[in-house]
Amino acid sequence: MKNVDLIKLLGSKTRREILKILAKEEKHLSGLAREIGISIPVAYRHCKILEKCGLITSKKFGRTIIFRLSKVNVEEILNSLDICSIQEIEINEKTSIIEILKKTCGVEVKKFGEKEYLVSVDGEKGFYIYEVNGELPSLPINEFEIEQDSRIVLKKLVPIKKKEIIVRFSKKYKKLF
Repeated sequence: MKNVDLIKLLGSKTRREILKILAKEEKHLSGLAREIGISIPVAYRHCKILEKCGLITSKKFGRTIIFRLSKVNVEEILNSLDICSIQEIEINEKTSIIEILKKTCGVEVKKFGEKEYLVSVDGEKGFYIYEVNGELPSLPINEFEIEQDSRIVLKKLVPIKKKEIIVRFSKKYKKLF
């Protein structure tokens, strides 16, 4: 999919709403239409556009259609936007990833106590995970050492609300204070 097509696709507020709803749970077509406040035929047309692009999938049970988000395709499409910058670093000996990151333009590493942490990439503060040659290492970023030509990929963890917990104190507890 071209970036222009993706921008047109997501330019529709209705399609963005459908994606938000399906990111939380799969939904029956009529339930989806009701939640957004549109007719079933209009919801169906929008869903078919999203399905054709691979953003959602559907299952039919008789005359009932259930839609769900295709998470793998969403990740692939976002990665296809090519917002990743690639840099090459040359080293002469076995080196920890944190030391390599210190030499990388646009990467900010800070020391807190005895440990150093990756705090931002290209000015975007947040939490990042790293992969080496397509695999998630089990060692922290400051302990993993590169011993051969490798590809390091930094991925920002994007907070997606999965659960919200409301904590309330009991009336007995409140009376104590």
